[in-house]
Amino acid sequence: MDVFTRVSGVAAPLLDDDLNTDQIAPVSGQLNPDYGYWLFSRQRRAEDGAEIPDFVLNRPQFRQPGILVTGRNFGCGSSREAAVWGLIAFGIRCLVGWSFSEIFRENCLQNGVLCVELPPEQMKLFQDEVLSNDGTAPFFVDLPEQMVGCPSGRRIPFEISAADKMRLLEGLDEIGLTLRHLAEIETWEARTAAAAPWLQTIRDKRLG
Repeated sequence: MDVFTRVSGVAAPLLDDDLNTDQIAPVSGQLNPDYGYWLFSRQRRAEDGAEIPDFVLNRPQFRQPGILVTGRNFGCGSSREAAVWGLIAFGIRCLVGWSFSEIFRENCLQNGVLCVELPPEQMKLFQDEVLSNDGTAPFFVDLPEQMVGCPSGRRIPFEISAADKMRLLEGLDEIGLTLRHLAEIETWEARTAAAAPWLQTIRDKRLG
């Protein structure tokens, strides 16, 4: 996956609470995996496919937002990873919100998308700045510094675990994390094959 260090761009406010993964990436779109097209398609498009002008991501200033500002419990519902793929296809690499579903947050982490959850007082201040700015100037989110920056000059620190920060900075999903220990894994397999060759025979039969 792509590394994440810093994103700078317009912050689009989509502040409804409890937006679930089927609303983010409707299952009807999975037969045609143009994930950016299907992102929020029930809110973005009418039945004939025409865009709904009032939806925030259809407004001219928010068509390439970079940062999505969300409400509470964003990404709840199923574990549909296409919800994250749609955000990436639309150019969104960072979400700043009140709270996120745990499974959705993990799917974001696996795909190089940063979810920033701010404390309520700080989130209220940030949300107010986003709404008043209305897409006229870029915000930024800096992962090494763990800082959200506003056009007004306000700087808001955020928390992230050291392990999650490392994975995003180095672009490591779970496979990448495992491959960091490839030498140790190969050493263990060779030692085990020599000490218990019958295990190798059982494994080969199962794989065959």
